Amino acid sequence: MKKLQAILLAAVLLSSILAGCAGTPAAPAGEAESAPVPAAGEPPEEEAGEEPAPVPCEDGRARPSSCGRLRVVGGKLCGEDGESVMLRGVSTNGLLTGEDYLNEALFHELAWDDGVNLIRLAMYTYGVGSVGYCANGDKERHKQLIARGVELAREQDMYVLIDWHILSDGDPNAHIDDAIPFFAEMAEAYGGYDNVLYEICNEPNGVDWPAVKRYAEQVIPVIREKDPDSVIVVGSPDWSKDLDSVAADPLDFDNLLYTLHFYSASHGQEVRDMAERASRGGLLVFVTEFGVTASSGGQPRDLESADLWIELLERESISYCLWAFSAAPEACSVLRFGVLKYSGFEREDYSPTGLWLLDTLEKHSTR
Repeated sequence: MKKLQAILLAAVLLSSILAGCAGTPAAPAGEAESAPVPAAGEPPEEEAGEEPAPVPCEDGRARPSSCGRLRVVGGKLCGEDGESVMLRGVSTNGLLTGEDYLNEALFHELAWDDGVNLIRLAMYTYGVGSVGYCANGDKERHKQLIARGVELAREQDMYVLIDWHILSDGDPNAHIDDAIPFFAEMAEAYGGYDNVLYEICNEPNGVDWPAVKRYAEQVIPVIREKDPDSVIVVGSPDWSKDLDSVAADPLDFDNLLYTLHFYSASHGQEVRDMAERASRGGLLVFVTEFGVTASSGGQPRDLESADLWIELLERESISYCLWAFSAAPEACSVLRFGVLKYSGFEREDYSPTGLWLLDTLEKHSTR
């Protein structure tokens, strides 16, 4: 039987070789002979064997192809030309738990159809089992997923935020021995990329600003050694809600922004006033995570408060990133619970949170 299979395989190979030598067969009657033309807004197909090249997504938003490497100028996040930019994006709900969303079709959809220009790769430092990078997790697997996300974002003309997702572990200094080599490796790998930003501690909690500042003063130079011009985002105390203490004693580095997080049903006018006060006082603010729900990620949703937040952020040119692109059974999830696909989404696949995001991105479509 194996001998017969070998003979048949040889015959197929010989037939293919002869067909190739005879030239390309004519197209069937009624079919166009020219190569298919990509639809408007679609990137061209790559030649076989070529490295996929980034394709400009020319929708008027801030994109690596048009704005290049970002920097801080005059108290604002700017492109290489010094003009202010806005990043508006979504966060993954953890790398390992959201691994299936790291695919080319979805990243293309987010960038080209939805107007997303920022993807946040949330890598938990502490978690159950393999989820936590610093808690016996598979470090190489985490880094491979980051590499996949960075490359997908680059190919689809989006910026990407590598997020060291401190949460229940509270004090970022607890994992300083892991953070330093991690960010050294990230900066070595992506120092030449125009689309990469670093978020060095997601939500410090249970510690004051001097403790967070001490951590940042050790991690930032490690990144700067390999990637001297990158934008770095530093978390603030109280789950990244205490900008006042940061403003009183900021770090002495260039190209820095400071994190503010909010959930619209829990954090209202008082926190908005703090954000506006900090921004107008010259503190560089970046909302790397927010939700339109309670701070737990659950009900209620408060879309009216969320709209007030967006008005403030747009007015102050503060970039923002929604938590989270997921179908988890939480009100903060962009997708409806039970949606079992990872691209090709229709409006009926989105939760009220996701529909609000799509409408907000459509409304705010400028650079």
